[in-house]
Amino acid sequence: MQGEVLIIGGGLIGSSIAWRLAQKGARVTIADAGNLGGEASPAGAGMLSPGAEFDKPSVWLDLGLESMRLYPAFVEELQAETGIDTDFRMFHPDDGIVDPAALLRALRCACESRNVRIMREQVTAVEPREHAAVVIAAGAWSGQVRVQNVTLPAVVPIKGHLIGFELEPGALGPVRRHGETYVLQRSSGFLIAGSNEQDIGFDRTVDAAICRDIHRRAAQLFPPLEHATPATSWIGFRPRSAEGDAPHVRRVEGTNVWLAYGHYRNGILLTPVTAQRIADEIHS
Repeated sequence: MQGEVLIIGGGLIGSSIAWRLAQKGARVTIADAGNLGGEASPAGAGMLSPGAEFDKPSVWLDLGLESMRLYPAFVEELQAETGIDTDFRMFHPDDGIVDPAALLRALRCACESRNVRIMREQVTAVEPREHAAVVIAAGAWSGQVRVQNVTLPAVVPIKGHLIGFELEPGALGPVRRHGETYVLQRSSGFLIAGSNEQDIGFDRTVDAAICRDIHRRAAQLFPPLEHATPATSWIGFRPRSAEGDAPHVRRVEGTNVWLAYGHYRNGILLTPVTAQRIADEIHS
């Protein structure tokens, strides 16, 4: 492929697309405003449960199930290429977890080993004609990028809190979930409880009252948490498309610009399928 592919956003979505394109021999640059995916990607818990997330047929459910089918081979290939364990575990055919921070580290390693250029720079405007292709994968910030002669679909940052506990490994077992409340545990013993949703813009404040409410709800699912003290708490911004009916995983008609954002609460789940679809289309 002639020229360079520019990917704006270095989270799980952008980095996985870069990896897949580099595997195909493309020259790729990732431009990321922070430390390569320092926002929603590592902030997520890593629950992979399309059947629990979506209770009726939809584009979301179809994408989630397709991505779950891809996940085992995706992480196996990534681990073989990098030697990094992503703590991916399946409890049922369509139910599992992964450590998104470890997944992001592995993707960065894979990209670097395949000579993907990583540019720590906030790109606010881009001229597509200067590149072989442009991919907008900046999560909740995607709609802020100005693309010459292209109107990008709007995206809304949905703030969510999570809390973490240091427990003995294996204390929990499979993920427990009821409604919007869930608890899952890493192989290391670190247990994550979530979550909530707030449509209040890019407010980074960690609300202690919300964290206490999550703790209370999580303890109802897993009683040992009732007398446990959280070790940490944090927030992340989920990128919800303004329409809310589906993520934007497509080419902008008549251009060399691809959209890969608006995954809302499912960016980690939809990473393999998004990477495959976007990379295949660009390199077709």
